[in-house]
Amino acid sequence: MISSPDPGFALYVHWPFCASKCPYCDFNSHVREKVDQPRWAEALLRELDHFADLTPGRTLTSVFFGGGTPSLMPPATVEAILKRADERWGLPAGTEVTLEANPTSVEADKFRAFRAAGVNRVSLGIQALNEADLQALGRRHSAAEALTAIGLARSIFPRYSFDLIYARPQQTVAAWRDELSRALDHAVGHLSLYQLTIEEGTQFHTLHARGDLILPEEEVQGELYATTQAVLESAGLPAYEVSNHARPGQESRHNLTYWRYGDYVGIGPGAHGRLTLPGLGKVATRTHRAPEIWLERSLATGTGAKPFETVAAADRLTEMLMMGLRLSEGVALDRVLVETGRPLSDWIEPARIEGLIRHGMVRLDGAILSATKDGRERLNAVLSRLLG
Repeated sequence: MISSPDPGFALYVHWPFCASKCPYCDFNSHVREKVDQPRWAEALLRELDHFADLTPGRTLTSVFFGGGTPSLMPPATVEAILKRADERWGLPAGTEVTLEANPTSVEADKFRAFRAAGVNRVSLGIQALNEADLQALGRRHSAAEALTAIGLARSIFPRYSFDLIYARPQQTVAAWRDELSRALDHAVGHLSLYQLTIEEGTQFHTLHARGDLILPEEEVQGELYATTQAVLESAGLPAYEVSNHARPGQESRHNLTYWRYGDYVGIGPGAHGRLTLPGLGKVATRTHRAPEIWLERSLATGTGAKPFETVAAADRLTEMLMMGLRLSEGVALDRVLVETGRPLSDWIEPARIEGLIRHGMVRLDGAILSATKDGRERLNAVLSRLLG
């Protein structure tokens, strides 16, 4: 049987603050006039220690500072967290350490300080490369500022990536193709390309509900997706995940831990995690979303975490397939057996898989179940058939 890659053991650090709230964003992000930086640094360190006490003997394979806008953090806080993570778990030299940044919070000196603190990969939230769409998306930077930030990242960090959003209102396939061409002039190893979705609780959801925000027709959205795949693959950055493209070896190691269903610690307000703990098995962790509640609880008790929830075997299978079939590499059947205690054939009737194979939606190669390109484009339907 083919053995799957080691999913790793990761640390996610959530910084919840932004300079402004984007109208499409449903992440746990908040705007505050002032942030007590020393108290926040102390609270993050205390929660890190809390989870380190539960997971002795593990060694980190990646760290990710997300948000929010973590490039608004003082570099000294990033350095302190990485130092503590190394002390508590071990952070071998060369371990991927990613920090998300917005072009408006980018300065050369601050980037150099993050690099000196231990960050070796930066992910930039560019989202668009034209002024009209940047304004429509609520972004505070210009296209010129975006390209300047990319240039700085390229000169300071060993690895970098940036995000773009497509299927924007009134966007055409031809315009998107041109924008991708421009993006490829500045990308080296990795690009994240997300289709705009309308999420409840966002400003875009309100506008869309009353007809003031109209997305491209479904057929056009499909053409935009197909164009994305074709342009990036021909440029040597094929999709290794539904929305992420990379040259071989340049994939996000941290995100691969999620998609391969590895264990990861999540600290900071609203952070989630998955941990395999002695006597408990696989548990889902989450912390209080409200920044102020999380801060006070972490300082008072060492964590803002809510009670852990045991992940039943059937739910582990569902999560594994939901995450793993997003990857071009698919899901190794030995991982299903390890995580759930039963082979895939005990969970899913072979006829379901055979039907999807006949329709060109999945492949079963040896001991790997993977979605085809068409299957990844219609992943919700594939999962419904498998798990329904």
